[in-house]
Amino acid sequence: GSSDALAARLTETCSDLILVIDQQGVIEKVSLGEGVRPHVGWSALVGQRWADTVATSGRGEVVQLLREAADGRTRRARVLNQVVERLGEIPFRFAGVALDAGRVVLLGRDLRPLIELKGQMVSAQQSMEDAYVRLRQADARYRALFHVCGEGVLVVGVVNRRILDANPAAASLLGASPAEVAGRTLDEVFAFDDRALQHMLAAMEVGDERERRLVLRDQPELGFAAKASLLLQSGTKLLLLRFWPDGAMAPAELRSVRMLAPIESMHEGFVVTDDRGDIQCANAGFCELIQRPTEDQLVGRSLGRWLGQPGVDLDIMLENLHEHGVLRAFATVVRNDFQAPQDVVVTATSTLAAGAPCLGFTIRPVSSRVEAMSTTTPRPADQVRQLVGRVSLKEIVRESSDVVERACIETALEMTGNNRAAAAQVLGLSRQGLYSKLRRHKIAEFQSAE
Repeated sequence: GSSDALAARLTETCSDLILVIDQQGVIEKVSLGEGVRPHVGWSALVGQRWADTVATSGRGEVVQLLREAADGRTRRARVLNQVVERLGEIPFRFAGVALDAGRVVLLGRDLRPLIELKGQMVSAQQSMEDAYVRLRQADARYRALFHVCGEGVLVVGVVNRRILDANPAAASLLGASPAEVAGRTLDEVFAFDDRALQHMLAAMEVGDERERRLVLRDQPELGFAAKASLLLQSGTKLLLLRFWPDGAMAPAELRSVRMLAPIESMHEGFVVTDDRGDIQCANAGFCELIQRPTEDQLVGRSLGRWLGQPGVDLDIMLENLHEHGVLRAFATVVRNDFQAPQDVVVTATSTLAAGAPCLGFTIRPVSSRVEAMSTTTPRPADQVRQLVGRVSLKEIVRESSDVVERACIETALEMTGNNRAAAAQVLGLSRQGLYSKLRRHKIAEFQSAE
């Protein structure tokens, strides 16, 4: 009575699935533990041979488990996939216990939570390994930048003011090795009192990172320009102090000056625009080309105001730059208010500056239209040379004129991406005039587009 009920209650509590199997291997009863959600598929198992309700790969294990349980031999539990209608295959670990009249009770533990937990552990481990790899790569990049930086860089704890790390440039400026610099306090290296240090830290707290002057404690005559920033790492405030010899430019500024000085003095024009072609800055060479005294009169105005045919050449160049990022040897003209148009060749590139796209144009004057054309298209001299001695001069002139005309039309179509309206403007023709010449020269690839 009560002991049997207690035993049944304990069995249901300790197991997720209880199957009572008769002597013929047929399921007599199905009981579910607290860990398995009720479903009509479980009751549908009653009356079926248990071996028929197990995945095919485990049916040999079913026979051995039932035989061992009926003989009173309790060996290892076996993992089998129980097939339940509308629920599919569910993995259980079964153990068998013999009852009276050759019956066997099977106690099953649902393995789905364990499998899910193992999957979560594998995913967590993989995520940790990925994070560790990213951290190691970031640390390698930081170390590389830290060591090759031309400025002296010190990482300092804000609370104790102790130098935690120093790059080779900082050690060289301080006349010591990085290991000798690390561990010293900031006021042991630089000559400034406690109040001055507190003032600098307080200024950085409110975002004031202006340049300051520091001198060495042991060599007061040796001064440095310095900038400091605050970093927060794992809840700890760190001071990032960059410094370089006083009176010298910071390496990044020095590189910019070294690059800009030759550009400003070069004979060719150099212009930087935004991605719409509006001028942001221009060198003296370009100002001279367009007869303007300073670049202040150019900033904010479209480069197309002076370069090429209005609304044609600049649009073609911008389209090529946006699509390919570079433009090489584009023959056009520079116009100003005082002289006839001057032939030039333009080379341009697209890049990013301060996170925004910008375009750089190098504009080189050429001595003649022939030289400008020779940079972009092959001259038809070889074709003309083949006619000498075979036909009269009059016919050679007419033939060479056709060759040059055909070459110009093909070049204009190529420059404009086969835009016939733009090509007609570049050539100074009407659209109907261009169509007529296309038919006359039998330029089939462009004729078919008509």
